[in-house]
Amino acid sequence: MAEVYWDLEWTLQQQGFNYCYDKCLYDRLRGGHARPVREHFHAGLDYQDRLARFLENHDEPRATATFDTAKHRAAAVLTFLSPGLRFFHQGQFEGRHKRISPHLVRAPAELTDVALSEFYDRLLAALRQPAVRDGNWQLVDCRPAWDGNPTYDDFIAFTWETSSAERVIVVVNFSDHQSQTKLCLPFVTATDGSYRFHDLLTMANYDWSAEVIQREGLFVDLPSWGSHVLECTVVGC
Repeated sequence: MAEVYWDLEWTLQQQGFNYCYDKCLYDRLRGGHARPVREHFHAGLDYQDRLARFLENHDEPRATATFDTAKHRAAAVLTFLSPGLRFFHQGQFEGRHKRISPHLVRAPAELTDVALSEFYDRLLAALRQPAVRDGNWQLVDCRPAWDGNPTYDDFIAFTWETSSAERVIVVVNFSDHQSQTKLCLPFVTATDGSYRFHDLLTMANYDWSAEVIQREGLFVDLPSWGSHVLECTVVGC
């Protein structure tokens, strides 16, 4: 793995490195705007699959020192549920604040952030889903929820899907205000039956008819820095 900066990731991949740091995604997440993040995800999977995606490492500040709590969670969902190698740093799950020099073998004692630790437990469970582990990744088109509503541009959404129709949908409102969008889901082709969306982060369930999704898209309304990680199943036909 190459610890690389200065937009040289592709160059080093071509020189034989299996993975390269994705500093570009990290910087765009720190910037706090959805569109640059979404544009980064338009890169080819031959490139994305060989990026090491992170929110902190031995050179960067702790994620808890970089992002506030809500933005940290949104950034984590995007970073670790996107394609590539997921790079977690010692102490990240516990919400540690103090960056430790790599030359030291000790660290000050810090209290665990219980809520953040529980969030990472749920995120890791989502990573074990067959769709995420074995499926194909696809960016999803986000459309206006209604005419004159520009907040659809605050969203980043993508799907993971296996050949046996195991599916997970990830959608994040990467902004500091409430936003709405409608998702164009490529796998919804029939108008009969309905779909159940089970949120792997909150355990909430949402049922939508296939006809409505196909005609209008899947409506999403999220608070600032809000996210869904939705396991999708057919519940009627």
